Amino acid sequence: MNPELIDTFLDLCETRSFNRTAERLGVTQSTVSGRVRALEKLLGRRLFQRSRSGTELTTEGLMFAPHARSLRVAWAEALHAARHAGDSAMTLRIGLQHDLAAAHIGDWVNAFLAAFPGVSVYVEADYSANMCADLASGGLDLAMLFTPQGGRDIHFETIGEIGYRMVSTDTERLSEVTTARYVLANYSPAFAQTHAQLHPGLSTAPVSSGQNATVAGLLATLGGTAYVLDETALALAASGQARLVADAPAITQPVYGAVLLRNRHRASHRRLMKLLRARFTQRPSRAAPQPGLQSAP
Repeated sequence: MNPELIDTFLDLCETRSFNRTAERLGVTQSTVSGRVRALEKLLGRRLFQRSRSGTELTTEGLMFAPHARSLRVAWAEALHAARHAGDSAMTLRIGLQHDLAAAHIGDWVNAFLAAFPGVSVYVEADYSANMCADLASGGLDLAMLFTPQGGRDIHFETIGEIGYRMVSTDTERLSEVTTARYVLANYSPAFAQTHAQLHPGLSTAPVSSGQNATVAGLLATLGGTAYVLDETALALAASGQARLVADAPAITQPVYGAVLLRNRHRASHRRLMKLLRARFTQRPSRAAPQPGLQSAP
């Protein structure tokens, strides 16, 4: 099996654009077209219909798509098994949303190692969309993320939530927060929607970011006001580096555990989900102050 043909087919199923798939895969449009022709020749069926209105899957393409996803996962698992065949320990591949990993990655890894003796752990911080893609391709065994996506091949469960609070180097009152001195946090679509409902007047801030550490760093450099993780906000307030905007409502963000649908009933994956829920109830309420922030005036 040529995995490039399968990857190209599945990406094109998502984008419905030969140009967009070429950009995403880092190849030319002619390469994408050639791979599609090669796969169609191999199958003896037309998979896509191109017209002025765009690219659509044929009936045969629609029927082949779920099998292509299964082939991609099987190929990834076969590669993983072959590469680790001589190892004494299995590798558990876990993805964590950036804001979860930044403050607590050590706690998570210690918990994984304690729960699975003899198993090595590979952990990477990423965004929800990338982790869903890696789960679907077999690159991850489990992910903790903010935004479920990826279709019917992935199973999602709510495992907890985290909170964000508004802090400021300028003021303790929401009425005194200005757009010009605001750093707009965009941690997830759900967070952005809630924020827009609560603070419609702050949605045009000149600076924005999707990571807690970056937002804290921007406050350190620029000053102003922003939403940061609960523990970051409490630590900054305790150290005098910033102040809580007391009358600004907190915003909560659900956290989901994600695994391949076919793995959701496996004992190891159920154990992981249980472990993650338990760890959320044990997360500390405070983190160390963020480095670089100056004391609020």
